[in-house]
Amino acid sequence: MPELPEVEITARLLGRALDGAEIESAVAPGINALKTFDPPLSALEGQFVAGVRRRGKNLIVDVAPGAGAEPELALLLHLMSAGRLQLYDKRAGPRDRTSRLLVRLSDGRELRLREFGSKQAAWVKLLRAGELEQDDALTKLGPEAWPDPPDGEALAALLDAPRPLHSLLRDQHAIAGIGRSWVDEILWTAQLSPFKRGSDLDAEERAALRAAILTVLGDALARYEEVVELPIPDKLPMPLRVHRHEGEPCPRCGTTLESVHFEDYVIAYCPTCQTEGRVLKDRRMSRLLR
Repeated sequence: MPELPEVEITARLLGRALDGAEIESAVAPGINALKTFDPPLSALEGQFVAGVRRRGKNLIVDVAPGAGAEPELALLLHLMSAGRLQLYDKRAGPRDRTSRLLVRLSDGRELRLREFGSKQAAWVKLLRAGELEQDDALTKLGPEAWPDPPDGEALAALLDAPRPLHSLLRDQHAIAGIGRSWVDEILWTAQLSPFKRGSDLDAEERAALRAAILTVLGDALARYEEVVELPIPDKLPMPLRVHRHEGEPCPRCGTTLESVHFEDYVIAYCPTCQTEGRVLKDRRMSRLLR
């Protein structure tokens, strides 16, 4: 699933390329993707793109009645696990079965929400600007993980739960933007066990965790700014050091990276750096060693 760095770089690149572009029309070939009906997609005709931004893992395309005018409409999108928002110089053909939303521009370009696989979980809402902040997708989000994650008492309160850090940091109601890939990198950087409970962290560990969030997400974005350009590739070159690298040497200490497999995701970690030398048993075989 695209996470904060991937969604942020998408917003930045598309925002630069689309600023002031006039919308000719919009259609939703993936009928399951469109979650609203009022206003209709036809309300976008003749409007102008006023910006593209991110909230958590959501993308927001602001739309105004004229260049430089205040936005009156907003497209709110969530890519889920297999969606991608891309700008194309040519419009989709009738055989393109991946399209979920097509925003056609007057200059011939097309902003296209595509989704791979059969689940069709990506979604889009067309909202009036005044309704955007009241939408459940945004009101239920926790504070942003980047660029200014909670600190001090606010961070202590956020983490004060008897839940494993790996689960807690992926909870968008607790903190917005982190998912399965980057949580492994953050916990490895902070040298914290993925199964340590948030409520058990002391002040020094909380500070290390916040610093790791800033470093990992900030470095990923800086890397994307260097190497990613339009057209945005479907698979970004994620600068991962731990996630998906189980069985390889730890970049910090050289210990073999281990993993714990769940039904639909894998946790990667370093036993020496994170779990005091303990190798956690795989969920596929038995219960975890505590």
